[in-house]
Amino acid sequence: MRKSSTEISSRHALVREQLDALRQRYDTRYLSTDPLKFPRRFATRNDREIVGLVASALAYGTVKMICQNLERLFVWMGPEPATFVRKLDPQDARRSLGTFQHRWSRPRDVVCLLWFIRQMIETAGSVGEFFEETYVPNDIATSLELFSRRALDLDQGGLYRGRDLPTRAGVRFFFTNPRTGACKRMNMYLRWMVRPNDGLDFGLWRFMSPRELVIPLDTHIYRIGRHLGWTSRKTATWPAAIEITQCLAMIDPEDPVKYDFALSRIGIWGNCPNHGGNVLCDICTLKQKLHTTRFA
Repeated sequence: MRKSSTEISSRHALVREQLDALRQRYDTRYLSTDPLKFPRRFATRNDREIVGLVASALAYGTVKMICQNLERLFVWMGPEPATFVRKLDPQDARRSLGTFQHRWSRPRDVVCLLWFIRQMIETAGSVGEFFEETYVPNDIATSLELFSRRALDLDQGGLYRGRDLPTRAGVRFFFTNPRTGACKRMNMYLRWMVRPNDGLDFGLWRFMSPRELVIPLDTHIYRIGRHLGWTSRKTATWPAAIEITQCLAMIDPEDPVKYDFALSRIGIWGNCPNHGGNVLCDICTLKQKLHTTRFA
């Protein structure tokens, strides 16, 4: 039997109430558990854009490892990241970064990312303006694809063999494509830049609306989304990210990904188990209160 509009509206209100409670619980007090804390250290737009892109690009692996390696990297870059990037010499930087490694990302991969950022600034004025030049309104998938393609066409500064960027160059991992993955890190960067300044995100990019954003789909958000019936996809892909975002848009169509930070804390803190037999966690309690896993 189809639910009436009143029943659906009531159900959405209940979901919103529970998710808003999660946002109040997992707020800026938990910023230390997220790579977002690094761009939050800086006051200027350019510093935040640059540090945000680097921090999100390297946001893979455990939170502890991510934060340790980013700490080392930003100490190396110094107190004025934008100035550091504008003066960057790729070969000198590669040597001075030494033995830095974040999982499979090596010094030349990170330096190439910074070299790309320097060229974005020189070409368009800022990272945001570089993104805006290929931005397609209401089509985030195409916008991400065009941004990544254009970035990877920039000069690689002699950091890899050959004139053109090799197919297996490590820097390619930092620029994801919706055709091949969920684009978790790029969507996270967009969330930081686009959502209003609420103590977490920055609201720097006004050319895009928060309603266009897609949830940064990591293993935690994917598992929670599966538990709640927001997606039935068997892998954490771009279509799964879209489905989860669409469900959240039923709760807040103007700002659907505002719940991302709170929901991801549940996974990071181990409150969303992979298997049964555990004490009910926050999100399992939410599911229990909602009686069913479907919105409509």
